[in-house]
Amino acid sequence: MEGREAPVAWRWLGALAGGYAILLIALSARYGYHRDELYFIAIGGHPAFGYVDQPPLIPMLAHALDSISGHSLVVLRLPSALAGALVVLGTGLVARELGAGARAQALAAACMAASGILLGSGHLAGTTAFDLLGWTLLLWLIVRAVRVDERSWLLAGVVAGVDLEIKTLPVFLLFALTVGFLAAGPRRVFGSRWLWLGVVIALALWLPNLIWQATHDWPQLHLASSIAQGHSGSSQPRSLFVPMQFLLMGPPLAPIWLAGLWRLSRDAAWRWLPVTYATLVVLFIVTGGKPYYLAGMYPVLFAAGAEPMLRWVAAHAYRRRTLGTVLVISAAISAVVALPIVPAGTLHDTPIVAMNYDAGEQVGWPVFARTIAQAYRAVPASRHPVVLTVNYGEAGAVLRYRPGIRAVYSGHNAFWNIARPPDDTRAAIAIGYPESDLRDWFSHVRRVARIDNRLDVDNDEQDRSVWLCEDPTRPWPVLWKRMRRLG
Repeated sequence: MEGREAPVAWRWLGALAGGYAILLIALSARYGYHRDELYFIAIGGHPAFGYVDQPPLIPMLAHALDSISGHSLVVLRLPSALAGALVVLGTGLVARELGAGARAQALAAACMAASGILLGSGHLAGTTAFDLLGWTLLLWLIVRAVRVDERSWLLAGVVAGVDLEIKTLPVFLLFALTVGFLAAGPRRVFGSRWLWLGVVIALALWLPNLIWQATHDWPQLHLASSIAQGHSGSSQPRSLFVPMQFLLMGPPLAPIWLAGLWRLSRDAAWRWLPVTYATLVVLFIVTGGKPYYLAGMYPVLFAAGAEPMLRWVAAHAYRRRTLGTVLVISAAISAVVALPIVPAGTLHDTPIVAMNYDAGEQVGWPVFARTIAQAYRAVPASRHPVVLTVNYGEAGAVLRYRPGIRAVYSGHNAFWNIARPPDDTRAAIAIGYPESDLRDWFSHVRRVARIDNRLDVDNDEQDRSVWLCEDPTRPWPVLWKRMRRLG
């Protein structure tokens, strides 16, 4: 593999990446905001070197795009769609580094484009699409550094540093890569001055967020513990971590990335890559990580598996036809599940929300905010009422769709740090909290409304009670500590 220099299949890769981007941009405004997007827009308006649940780049980008575009979902989601398109392109480039010809580069890129995780993450203005791009570029550059150009470590350091300001997952990748090189070689990489310069660059770029975390008692460690206990809407039991890998990538495509894993395992020059993959699997299962945390390794596995798959299907025409059919079917299923193709009004008649948690989180927010606003306005102003929400999406929705209501607070993640209710607050419209907690925190509690998204979509807010809570039983500084929630 080391001696081959195949040309880059720019035409094929460009067409695949462009088609992916066009599809996502065309569908970007079909539903509505996701709860994470509402959260990012809100906290991004409070610039910091870090937040309790993530580094600062994506929230600040989301807030800026939402502000300058006049709340355009197309503009907000455009960078994620482009990041996903670059992952498609990068997958083909990795395949080329591993010796793949034009057709194998195109196959690898097509597999990644057809994966549910890339379609779903590229549709939303979140951190995942950018993190997938970071892992893809990082692994591409490291493969180049090992194969032909040690100076690629410098660019790898830049990519790692920027990615660490988007998500902290690259820490796991960098650790696993170190294990891979130590266990399988080539250990000569540790003698490269370019590698250590790259490490310095990555640390320098990450340093502002690292200092913020250190001076705020490492909140992301506490968050990781909460996620490991299942306190997140997209958490999965540890037992499902491996099975979910097949679902996230699309079950029909599993033979291709498994072939890549097998191929790399049998080649001493690249054995560090399967060791890296195996190390990450163990790390994420032990720490209770979410299944999609491993998604950044699949561009490499598809890249490695494309060439042997093409050789295998070349022997028989029916195999070639089967491969093409599998790709089309996998892409179609992934698109229907991950993208807003099915009309929102018929979502409840499909299994999509059960299969894709994020689909249900993009509908019903305007109605939700209107229900909360009606309850809030019924409270006399002399009571200094506020809105209290159990999660950040609900707080973000009220701020986005009812901007006149500025007294919105949540104990969830970064919202807890931004502000708490004023000491003279005597009444609150509360949503999502257990009734028992509310009755402990307030002297008078009664149900005043119920959330109905009018679509019969069973998401986290549907059928929740809206409570009017009056006369706090303790001072607000005491109550606020009890309302904090990480997850």
